[in-house]
Amino acid sequence: MAELVRTLLLRTLLPGTAAAVLALAGAAGADPLAGTWITPRDGKGIAAHIEVTQCGAASMCGTIARTYDADGRLVHTRNLGVQVFWDMVPAGQAKWQGWAYVPLYKKKVRGQIDMRDRNHIKVGGCIGPVCRSQDWRRVW
Repeated sequence: MAELVRTLLLRTLLPGTAAAVLALAGAAGADPLAGTWITPRDGKGIAAHIEVTQCGAASMCGTIARTYDADGRLVHTRNLGVQVFWDMVPAGQAKWQGWAYVPLYKKKVRGQIDMRDRNHIKVGGCIGPVCRSQDWRRVW
């Protein structure tokens, strides 16, 4: 009987427990920037969900995943799928630096991200002497 219990534990409980522990360990090591963020509305009333994922050994990238009109309806825009930042690497505590694309100006610029808290980031960049930034909120 003891052998049967031991076999059942080894074949059923332990693999599930190991998988759960590994999943939690992976989540704990995930970059705090990873996730989906919403931008403020632009001049046309469009807001975007930006999906941020790891895109290199130590860098993060953000892509426009969904866009919404002023009434909150999902809409298709030409910027869907556009990568708005890439090669963002850690540059101090809760800071990243890399490249950003500004769809409004169709320009690639040096960009930076500052994490204000777990659910708020400030994304910015400069075109010449003119610098702009936006505050984004975590969606999930």
